[in-house]
Amino acid sequence: MKILRGLGRPDGPCALTIGSFDGVHRGHQAMLALLNNEARHRSLPSAVLTFEPHPRDFFAARRSGVDAPARIGLLRDKLAELARCGIQKAFVLRFDEALAALSPQDFIQQVLREALDARYVLVGDDFRFGARRAGDYALLDAAGAAQGFDVARMQSYEVHGHRVSSSAVRDALAAGDMPHAAELLGRPYTLSGRVAHGRKLGRELGFRTLNLRFPHPRPAAMGIFVARVLGLGAQPLPAVASLGVRPAVEDAGRVLLETHVLDWPATLPTEAGYGRCIAVELLHKLHDERPYPSLEALREGIAQDVADARGWFTAR
Repeated sequence: MKILRGLGRPDGPCALTIGSFDGVHRGHQAMLALLNNEARHRSLPSAVLTFEPHPRDFFAARRSGVDAPARIGLLRDKLAELARCGIQKAFVLRFDEALAALSPQDFIQQVLREALDARYVLVGDDFRFGARRAGDYALLDAAGAAQGFDVARMQSYEVHGHRVSSSAVRDALAAGDMPHAAELLGRPYTLSGRVAHGRKLGRELGFRTLNLRFPHPRPAAMGIFVARVLGLGAQPLPAVASLGVRPAVEDAGRVLLETHVLDWPATLPTEAGYGRCIAVELLHKLHDERPYPSLEALREGIAQDVADARGWFTAR
């Protein structure tokens, strides 16, 4: 998949859909499948226009009383899923003051037509765009009829009679209902990144961890999880993971995903993870983060989490 940041000269005509695509859940996947099909019929590349930061993150930072949604996945995860779904181009547009101020008509002309040369535009049934969200499907469809590009709308995707949405995924993750989140996503909830050096406290406690930074203050899931690590060998490695701000160690608000592999492969050097890009599947929530009164209490707590994770895998 070709990734293009910002708006420059057109990269050729495309069939396009637009959205934040947080989580790339089954509703998104159904839309992307339809987009790919329509793109093939028109001999066009399929393309996604997405935004970083999330528009609601942008407005929350500038307006009191406006809450940003918890973040399901980071940009790396989103782009990986878009590629897996067969999208050929991803336009990553920075959401800023200038973009937020564009009228719906200017968004159509400057972004969709001049910058992206969209010949087909597919949107969801609740799609809104332009300053103050003044643009809707009817306005976009009328512009398409006037300017010669096709516009289509896809209705909501449902599972067992319930609409699949990023909000529904966030609710499932906040509740620690990992099986329901996986049902909505069509896969286990997964976070990826490059392994970074930490404080080495896990090593001192006897539980080495692979540390991934989560550079957003509000992850959709937080707590201690049974997990699997992908990217360190041919097979996934059973693990236990902590996603959050680590109240037992420090309460600085920095979010970190710390993952301890239950049985480190004998063929893999202990330092082999650093700098590698891995993915961590969060399969089952054990409990919320807990403060511990001492490092010894923390060691005992981690040991219990490891034992509980082993028990979960044994029972599968």
